[in-house]
Amino acid sequence: MPATSARRRTFAVLAALPILTLAACGYGSKSTTDNSKEKVAAGSSKVEGLDSVKIGYFGNLTHGTALVARQQGLFQKELGATKADYQIFNAGPSEIEALNSGSLDIGWIGPSPAINGYTKSKGTNLKIIGGSASGGVKLVVNPKKIKSLKDVKGKKIATPQLGNTQDVAFLNWIADQGWKVDANTGKGDVSVVRTDNKITPDAYKSGAIDGAWVPEPTASKLVAEGGKVLLDEASLWPDKKFVITNIVVRQAFLKEHPKAVEAVLKASVEANKWINANSDQAKAVANKQLEADSGKALKANVLDPAWKSIQFTDDPLAATLNTEAAHAVKAGLLDKPNLKGIYDLTILNKVLKAEGGASVSDAGLGSS
Repeated sequence: MPATSARRRTFAVLAALPILTLAACGYGSKSTTDNSKEKVAAGSSKVEGLDSVKIGYFGNLTHGTALVARQQGLFQKELGATKADYQIFNAGPSEIEALNSGSLDIGWIGPSPAINGYTKSKGTNLKIIGGSASGGVKLVVNPKKIKSLKDVKGKKIATPQLGNTQDVAFLNWIADQGWKVDANTGKGDVSVVRTDNKITPDAYKSGAIDGAWVPEPTASKLVAEGGKVLLDEASLWPDKKFVITNIVVRQAFLKEHPKAVEAVLKASVEANKWINANSDQAKAVANKQLEADSGKALKANVLDPAWKSIQFTDDPLAATLNTEAAHAVKAGLLDKPNLKGIYDLTILNKVLKAEGGASVSDAGLGSS
């Protein structure tokens, strides 16, 4: 098999890896118990007769919308007597597999796995129904070894996973420098070391890597260990905005239970509105949910700079998703995809209109 075809196949199959395999590599998911604010209001009824809606997100600050909405009880409030059930994921492929299997209904997820899941299924398994966050990705390096962008050449830089959103962005940046790297092996003018975000700080401390292109809060954890932010990815994008987190739904669930989807989107819009009006308080709330999910809260020297670099928005920034797909094609990780139909923003725009907000665009990639 030609190397390019092998890389493309590698990128595509990331969306289809079994949950158990991923869990063995530290990429699995877990269900968590209810929070005190997640109480069913007296006299409330089930949405469309559903016993539960299964909601997924990552334990990352870039999924702050879901963290805040859960901690504040917003999902449960909008779902009434329908129980909000949760799964916490560590990477996109396992969340896509959960959607495919029907064990997840709605999830917060990055753009690359959303693209993978959509193209792998030939447009049958998911829809992006809303935005959640922009930014929060940085290149952090050891300042003793790397003093300028040109010094990145010849160094060992971590990304979270082959073909994930940050991996694609870093490979694209490398290509823009005129440097060569084999996307599949990570070998070339820069050594791209795929490393789970959970162990990246330890890898940095041990000297196994010289830096990392990673999302928050991993980036700020590296800074706390003496790293320096060499580049904020937002600086590479028009208006300094690019999608880092979307909301996706199983297509069958969207078709069968639009009122339940609307309830979750209402909670998301309410959460983003509150976050943007109460940033410091929202930061603490998100951290409290992270502690509930993982058993450990972030320290202020990590939480504060990490939160500051993320913008929370209902807009899915669809044009940037198309660009990110083009970056994956450029890296040889993806055949040129047909993303027409990946978005269905009908319910989101209905919710935004009811809230007196402006509608958001699907950049021509909608269902109609």
